[in-house]
Amino acid sequence: MEHIDHVLIVDDDREIRELVSSYLKKNGLRVTAVADGRHMRSFLEANSVDLIILDVMMPGDDGLVLSRELRAGRHKAVPIVMLTARTDEMDRIIGLEMGADDYLAKPFSARELLARIKAVLRRTRMLPPNLQVSEAGQLLSFGKWKLDTTARHLVDSDGTVIALSGAEYRLLRVFIDHPQRVLNRDQLLNLTQGRDAELFDRSIDLLVSRVRQRLGDDAREPTYIKTVRSEGYVFSMPIEITEAR
Repeated sequence: MEHIDHVLIVDDDREIRELVSSYLKKNGLRVTAVADGRHMRSFLEANSVDLIILDVMMPGDDGLVLSRELRAGRHKAVPIVMLTARTDEMDRIIGLEMGADDYLAKPFSARELLARIKAVLRRTRMLPPNLQVSEAGQLLSFGKWKLDTTARHLVDSDGTVIALSGAEYRLLRVFIDHPQRVLNRDQLLNLTQGRDAELFDRSIDLLVSRVRQRLGDDAREPTYIKTVRSEGYVFSMPIEITEAR
């Protein structure tokens, strides 16, 4: 049976929920719409979804709080598209830092939202260029870390698990798949997001900062991801591949 992508909309504006739900359903998606974080949590307790649309400006827990909560829990791998009435670049940066995979400012067209949803789902499911499907059960070891490619999280030498957002995992995979190679921001944008995401170079710097934090890397003297002035970044550690048990 063919899988139908299930999208969860979390927005306190009933008109937006109804209009977006109707449009997405007409275009072949399964849709559930709720008004706030409480109903989102209740729904996710018993259901799984393929993507979540979060409105930033909501009473109670706003979209940024909910995104951070999702990234810390069992739904950390579910991609998130954020909606906001604010267009300031800093709001977009904060949204990305909180774990959003894309960001769309209101007012928006339902057609553009659908395109963003499809692009995010495609990127989320897209394996890095030189990754084979049969590799899905492997551990990629470097320094004191192991990256579990099935669970998509990091494990340190003490066995502590560090959760990664979808964007963080994709960026780290790109670095691991291209070790000892300087990658500029355009290359990293294309390999991790795709230009159809219409993100900006600053988002890559933020993602690098977030991944460094996960790795415990000192930005001034990094061990894993080094900055090459005026060129980009390079992953400097050798990689060892083992089968996950």
